[in-house]
Amino acid sequence: MWLMRFLDRTLLLLVVVLLGTQAFAQSSASLVVKYKADIRRQLFHDYVDREQRAALAADGNRSTGFQVSADDELNYLVTEALTTTVDRLQRTIETDSALTHTQKVAYIRGLENILKKFAAGYKSRQFLASSLPQALSRYEEAVVLDRAGRPIDNLVKGAPFAVADMLVGSGAFEQNPGIRLAKNDVVRKFVQIHPQRTFQLLNENPDLPFRDSLVLVVGRKYPRLLYDYAAANNALGRAIRKIDDPLVQTVSKMATSGGSGQIYFAFLDNLLKGRMSLSTIDSVKNDEVRFYRLLVKTRLDYVRRIQQKEEVLELAALTDMLERRARNIFIKEINGLHEQPDGVRFRILNQLTPQELYYLVVSGENEIYTSSYTRGVYPVMMQKIGNRGDSLLVSVGFDRFRKFIKIAAGFNTLNGFLKTFPSPDDSRVLMTAFVNGLERTTNLEDGVDIADSYVSISEGNPELADYVLELTKYNYEKNLAANNQRGKVMYNLLQKLFLSADSSNKIDLSQEFGIPPVYNIPYNNLADTASRVVMQVFFYGDEDGTNIYQGFLRQFGGSNWKITYAPQWVQISSTRGKPILIFANKPLPEESGKDEEAQDALSAYLSEKGMEPSIIIHRGHSYYAESTIEHILPSAKIVFMGSCGGYHLIHDVLQHSPDAHIIASKQIGKTVINQPFFNLLTEKMRNGQGIEWIPFWNEFKRTAGGVDGFEDYIPPHKNLGAIFIKAYNKSMGAEEEE
Repeated sequence: MWLMRFLDRTLLLLVVVLLGTQAFAQSSASLVVKYKADIRRQLFHDYVDREQRAALAADGNRSTGFQVSADDELNYLVTEALTTTVDRLQRTIETDSALTHTQKVAYIRGLENILKKFAAGYKSRQFLASSLPQALSRYEEAVVLDRAGRPIDNLVKGAPFAVADMLVGSGAFEQNPGIRLAKNDVVRKFVQIHPQRTFQLLNENPDLPFRDSLVLVVGRKYPRLLYDYAAANNALGRAIRKIDDPLVQTVSKMATSGGSGQIYFAFLDNLLKGRMSLSTIDSVKNDEVRFYRLLVKTRLDYVRRIQQKEEVLELAALTDMLERRARNIFIKEINGLHEQPDGVRFRILNQLTPQELYYLVVSGENEIYTSSYTRGVYPVMMQKIGNRGDSLLVSVGFDRFRKFIKIAAGFNTLNGFLKTFPSPDDSRVLMTAFVNGLERTTNLEDGVDIADSYVSISEGNPELADYVLELTKYNYEKNLAANNQRGKVMYNLLQKLFLSADSSNKIDLSQEFGIPPVYNIPYNNLADTASRVVMQVFFYGDEDGTNIYQGFLRQFGGSNWKITYAPQWVQISSTRGKPILIFANKPLPEESGKDEEAQDALSAYLSEKGMEPSIIIHRGHSYYAESTIEHILPSAKIVFMGSCGGYHLIHDVLQHSPDAHIIASKQIGKTVINQPFFNLLTEKMRNGQGIEWIPFWNEFKRTAGGVDGFEDYIPPHKNLGAIFIKAYNKSMGAEEEE
């Protein structure tokens, strides 16, 4: 075996030598011949030697060889190129009597530059290590051509980008008759690999002979970059504005229109096709309602054309502006008026069409308050569409309908929405489209939307839930037959998740998917290394927060607890049973930011004392939830979002603590429900008991189940969207999707 490996490596070395000696065949017989560099060039040889050492170290290993991969042959080839080949080229150049001193310096410095570019490109992952042997071989060929006064552009043209870039970037051939064409070819290769950096390159080289062609090709792919560079008052900007092309001229007008250019961008495709004019946009841009109406109208037009297989430019720009206007103009206003009578609060909605209200829903998933949706946007939208959900979806071309269904399920309006369809069969058709086709998606969002919706469907419409379950089974079998790995994983997860929603099926998701326990958390998992369970409670300084805080303190008035007061927080310690430490910031005046300062100070104190909370309790309105989530550490095992709409923030929580068990409300969080939960949880902890969610929830229900709104609280084992993300990432090797 060792003999075969020796012969293989010898053969590989011979290949490198033969490739590198086409021009200087006579030197191959003198590989071991020593030479002495002219004193005038010794320093330049020293520079090459220095770059050899630096390049050998670029792999991050301390070994003398270059360890690029597990492929020994590849490591050997690159190491030989960095050592033997470079040494031979130095000697060949130095001892070639036909070269002048100036030529020798240029070629030796070229070697130095190639090594520099290689090391930098390898470290930044722009070059593969395997490109170096070919680069050195082509460099030697280029020296032969250059010495004979022949152009090197064809040599560069036939090389891959990394090789061509090292060759031209060596600086050794600046006087070669083919250098201009060679440099242009490197540019072409570069923009093919990095099209998004084309305008940056053109800005540095505005006189490239094929500049306009690149602008046309890349500008269509990246209109936003075209806009940015067309607006510049420099050589490239002026050149772009002179190009006689509809797209370039349209974007150039937008870019030089003053402060309205970004507004126009949302309508680029219609402007380009002559379906809209700048004056049309100008006539409504200062009227928030009319401008929002134009955005929705354009979105519906684009959706229709996309469904007819037409290409639409800058749909993302339109979507972004539509969502921002929906949130900042309408949702922000009705949220802000949450203490006003409904007639005042929702007056702004009266002038919107059902379709315009629909886009408020799908644009405001994480911002819209529960009451803004359930008492405002949703009922007004349904009243204006004649209480026909099927007509609503048809009128918007079923655009983003999965998101709408997920939001409706989250706010407990989905079953009522489906009942507005003419027949149950129509509901089934919609749910078929809702469930099918996940294998063709590019992220997890649609799968999470389906998982999140199932509990609401099963509780309000068991027959429809059975149909959804059958659809997941069908899709799993279809993807299994097609050997579609993504589809198999997603539908298998959904099938098991849906079955687990019924405890009588006895589905153990931990065992099924290898994720941390879903149904229970042992006490030891909640206690830290000092055997303490640390909880952190977040309060906010509005009137509701202050009142809730006082009630919170009163529950610890017995002999089992001791309260210690600090300027910005309180510490509540158990005096009997297991050591439980509960920290809560004081609800200081919110308008001055004092409550946020108190939370930051408390978090800093806990960190200083080496205490990482395993239980997080949010006690505040939904608009404060984001602030609480920002403080959550990976140590959190239980997170209670007792706030209005907290259910929609589940996935944000998981980004901070991937294994958290999350409890949240789909509608208005209520103190009369939140407080019994907290009482039960703290007593379990004080008695050293772990949490078994199914019996825990049954006990909790006996205390608070009679309160209106209890059914909107979702326990961890039924948070199917959160479980879906955990299980998918585990099954697919924690890929980047989320």
